[in-house]
Amino acid sequence: MKIFTAEQIRKCDEYTISHEPVMSIQLMERAAETCVDWISEHCKNHRNFAVFCGNGNNGGDGFAIARMLFSKGFDVDVFINNHKAKFSENANINLKDLREISGIAIKDFKEASEYRFDKRTVIIDALFGTGLSRNLEGEFKDLVELLNSKNNAKISIDVPSGLLADGIPDENATIFQTDYTLSFQFWKKSFLHPETGKYTGKVQILDINLSQDYILETETNDFVIHEMVKKIFKQRNEFSHKGTYGKAAIVGGSYGKMGAAVLATRSALKTGTGLTFTLAPKCGYEIFQTSNPEAMFIEGGDDFITSFEAEEDVVFGIGPGLGKHKETATSLLKFLKNYSKPLVLDADGLNIISDDKSNLKLIPKRSIITPHPKEFERLFGTTESSFERLQLAKDKAKEHNIYIILKDHHTQVITPEGKVFYNITGNSGLAKGGSGDVLTGILTSFLAQGYSAEHASILGVWFHGKAAGFAAKKYSKEAMLPSDVINEFGNVFEELNTAVEIQL
Repeated sequence: MKIFTAEQIRKCDEYTISHEPVMSIQLMERAAETCVDWISEHCKNHRNFAVFCGNGNNGGDGFAIARMLFSKGFDVDVFINNHKAKFSENANINLKDLREISGIAIKDFKEASEYRFDKRTVIIDALFGTGLSRNLEGEFKDLVELLNSKNNAKISIDVPSGLLADGIPDENATIFQTDYTLSFQFWKKSFLHPETGKYTGKVQILDINLSQDYILETETNDFVIHEMVKKIFKQRNEFSHKGTYGKAAIVGGSYGKMGAAVLATRSALKTGTGLTFTLAPKCGYEIFQTSNPEAMFIEGGDDFITSFEAEEDVVFGIGPGLGKHKETATSLLKFLKNYSKPLVLDADGLNIISDDKSNLKLIPKRSIITPHPKEFERLFGTTESSFERLQLAKDKAKEHNIYIILKDHHTQVITPEGKVFYNITGNSGLAKGGSGDVLTGILTSFLAQGYSAEHASILGVWFHGKAAGFAAKKYSKEAMLPSDVINEFGNVFEELNTAVEIQL
């Protein structure tokens, strides 16, 4: 799914209106109807709605939503900032229709402070949409601060008021803190970054049938990983053998840190690699042979790895539990100097490289690195926000011709060509040691099976998050373990296979 800027979305609306053809007021009606369908389905235990409408088209959406909710039997009150204020053409049309309904009270913003927000009242924010380019001020700022102080359920239409669609607002900006954002057609970039996404609650993207021609023809470098995984995923050939699915080698483990390499190895095994090896120190031999009997063990030292062996046609995933011992670091850097095929680098593999920035040039071209924000900082330097960090990641991916998987709530896959793919699967249950090791195993396995580095990265982060979703349902986000995530891989493959078969 493409991510468009606010300007591109505006042009998409205009293109749809001129080419469908459909009048702009009809498109507004269509958008309002999709919102009301969602609200009436998910707010069955609420009877009252307080709808706060601005003067622009977002307010027009709010007026139409209020009218439709009332027609479905809900009690609705509408708030505007001034009964004599100038509204946009479409907002004014919907406001006039609303004034003709005797059962809907139209109040002034000033009355909100005395309004009785009981437990069954839902607050709907239709103050500002994607066109906002400044901080909220005056009456709007005061109103949003008042509404944020209420404990009622809150829904924003398109974007929470005060939030910019494409970037980060000022530090002291006032932003509506919602529980749900009902957004039209596209994810907005600000929904996907921690500084801004914290305001959106749960995001629901509603299809309002904007022009598919415009969407297909308009270029962007930003995407949400969603339906594309169905096209990337390769079903297993019934006439295949273990050689068909490649060789993966997990390189990691040190005394006291064997669990990380165990998880990565098991993850690689469970994602379908034909042959899986573990290169680890001797002290982990019994652990690996017991925990992962399907994998082959290669001894690389006593208590930590001191030598790397590069077999032909093996894809390496290096880093889980590796440690930063001097001999390990020396051996890894020597290995990288003489190795040129794409591989996966994570954890201590990255930390060893970060000790000297000149080591970055040793990373083989088209390789995948998977830093969390702190590891990224050690590799490439500090930034002021996740938006700046993403831009720096794009610069470095291009400079070093590598794929950067920047771990976050919405993990980003950054390509050397400057494309960014945001992942929307996963949950906070992954915020535990070992989760990254599981991802390393997945990526190494997919790369070994012949997926391109780009496709392995996109499918890998989606797959990891999807399995975490199944694990959370079964065990809860609090209790789930990285090993539980691995145990859900079969459910993810089943879903993928079913989706591909239906698509065929």
